[in-house]
Amino acid sequence: MKHVALLVIAGLAAAQQPAGQDPPFQLPPTVEMRPDLTYASYGARSLKVDLFLPRQGAGPFPAVVYIHGGGWSGGSKIAFRRQAAHMGNKGFVGACIEYRLSGEAQFPAALHDAKAAVRWLRAHAKEFRVNPDRIGAAGGSAGGHLAAMLGTTQDIAEFEGAGGNAGHSSKVRAVAAFNPALDLVSFGQRGPDNAQNAVSRFLGGPYKDHEALWAKASPLTHTSKQSAAFLLLHGTGDTTVPYQQSVDMMNKLKAAGVHAEIFTAEGAGHGFFNRPPWYEPSLKRMGEFLTRMLR
Repeated sequence: MKHVALLVIAGLAAAQQPAGQDPPFQLPPTVEMRPDLTYASYGARSLKVDLFLPRQGAGPFPAVVYIHGGGWSGGSKIAFRRQAAHMGNKGFVGACIEYRLSGEAQFPAALHDAKAAVRWLRAHAKEFRVNPDRIGAAGGSAGGHLAAMLGTTQDIAEFEGAGGNAGHSSKVRAVAAFNPALDLVSFGQRGPDNAQNAVSRFLGGPYKDHEALWAKASPLTHTSKQSAAFLLLHGTGDTTVPYQQSVDMMNKLKAAGVHAEIFTAEGAGHGFFNRPPWYEPSLKRMGEFLTRMLR
């Protein structure tokens, strides 16, 4: 059975390395790690990926790329290495990538980087034993936003960017998004807070007088029958990105005829997926979904 190439784009600053993580990172003996490979270049600026490869098997394997979160303005590519190692042990290639943060370049730069990572996987599919026909995406909060944008903007040329490997597609077939930011307009319409400020930095301007840009950068805006299948994983106690955003996204996807489902973490707050008691059940649900949708 062919494996699935999989882009996992994930995380938010609150969930980078919290105390009491469950479990601590360990690289299984069945997985090889190749750190700091270059996956995209913009002049002298290069972007790095830590690659996790199954030591056994000819593949082609799923490729799981984890792109860290941090409100689009911080974080590290090590944030999801535990998930990359876990999935590597199950026969997935894992790629934890960095991308340009809002202090360096505003939207759509980070999305350009995410799409460049998908193209890079396809361009190096043979080298890394990746199935180029089966690529998906996943992520959390800011990373969930990028994953969802990958899954909903698959034929919009202006979002491709110039990160390299232009002859390859950046399309994805499935998205698993943890507490994702899906409707940026809703942040702009509510009172000033940290989330609204993070979006303003990411987009390079406040909501007032930039309403069209905030809508353009929202995955909810681009949802259509061409969208990837979605799993939305969200805590009902999330005060940063309201749970209702995932409900609205699921309903809009279903209305368009796209497969969509939700994993509800009752009472859980932002970044729940990287903490006890939610790490194991959310990882299990993500793995089941991606296997079911892509294999």
